[in-house]
Amino acid sequence: MILVVSYPGDEHTGDVVGRLERAGREVVRIDLADFPARSGLTLTWEEGRPPAYEIETGGQRHDLRRAQVAWWRRVRPYEVDSAVRSPSYRQFALSETGQAVGGMLDALPCPWVNPRANDDAAHHKPYQWELARQVGLRVPRTLVTNRPEDARAFVEALRPGKVVFKAFLASIEAWRETRLVEPADLDRLDQVRYAPVIFQEYIEGVDLRITAVGDKLFPCEIDARASTYPVDMRMVVGESVVGRAALPERIAESLLALQRRLGLYYGAIDMRRTPEGEHFFLEVNPAGQWLFVERMAGIPISQAVADLLLAMAEGHGAGRKA
Repeated sequence: MILVVSYPGDEHTGDVVGRLERAGREVVRIDLADFPARSGLTLTWEEGRPPAYEIETGGQRHDLRRAQVAWWRRVRPYEVDSAVRSPSYRQFALSETGQAVGGMLDALPCPWVNPRANDDAAHHKPYQWELARQVGLRVPRTLVTNRPEDARAFVEALRPGKVVFKAFLASIEAWRETRLVEPADLDRLDQVRYAPVIFQEYIEGVDLRITAVGDKLFPCEIDARASTYPVDMRMVVGESVVGRAALPERIAESLLALQRRLGLYYGAIDMRRTPEGEHFFLEVNPAGQWLFVERMAGIPISQAVADLLLAMAEGHGAGRKA
């Protein structure tokens, strides 16, 4: 059995699950938002018998200890039954659910893509940037601060160059594009005292989206320089020139080393390549999207993800230990 933790409607999950099922594998999908309101679980430990980690989903019960590999794709928060109205009781129910479900998942004896603790740590950009530097990747000049005076000094030091500011996490509910610091923004820098902000030197050039699956890299270039918003290619992918790319061997080796240091089997890596051929590391998203790359550049990433899960389910690993 292959366990998939993701929410309904994620197209990437559906694509890979379809490939696994066509390969004849049993796939069990769970959505964390179903717990505890819509799905049940029963965990048992008895002397002389192996533990049982039983969950109910889709009207069926499954013992997750049968999982040969688990895919930690994209998750939503736990949801408490609406009948529980007291805020303190709701918070208690969420806490208890997290302990039970999280503990069950961490206790599974199978490998994970990605290991849950590694995935969580790898979402932290300062951690990424430090490890990226250690493996030989260049990171743009960057400041993270909630001190307005330091933000002003950083922006002034890079003039007449350009500075962008961005959020640490881009969620569906609070999505924010990467933006250039404009003159009007200088009057609002006092607001950074409310929460740390990322300020970064803007690197002119072509975006690279490099999807790492196991020990394989699938590089794609997204040239948004002639688009209406070259600052953030996510806003203008449809206007961009998209195609396969080649990476210098040194950069490829450093990216794989970074994935190993982060303990990830999968990652969507963003870089910028300057007109002079310099490569700058921006970030890696442990649960990043890839279908737009697959469709626009003809790169078979979905099959690579499915093949990775199948190989790990068969105990062949992924060519390395995460």
